[in-house]
Amino acid sequence: MSTEGFIQKRHGQPVKRYVQTMDLKDDPALIAEYRRRHDSEHSWKEIRDGIREVGILEMEIYIIGTRLVMIVETPLDFDWNKAMARLATLPRQQEWEDYMAMFQQCAEGATSDEKWQMMDRMFYLY
Repeated sequence: MSTEGFIQKRHGQPVKRYVQTMDLKDDPALIAEYRRRHDSEHSWKEIRDGIREVGILEMEIYIIGTRLVMIVETPLDFDWNKAMARLATLPRQQEWEDYMAMFQQCAEGATSDEKWQMMDRMFYLY
């Protein structure tokens, strides 16, 4: 666990942020494999490319125990619903979602947008 913080990329434009959460199955071996499948060597290029193609500037996933938190940064004119509908149609996306489902607490055949639950911001300091 890092106590050094994480450097953020500057996008050169105003951005908006979405924060989502999901739980993994409570199995240390599955969690370790889920983490491995998301590292730079094992994540699928088509999935990373698709995320960028729908207009997402940055995506980060954080983990503690079985809880995942995903932070997504987009341009101000980004339309979440349109982007997620498009993402679901891109090559290998549903294959990735089906494969990842073995690690996640979700319904069989769920899309990314169905798995990840949007969080409400309840506090900010600025």
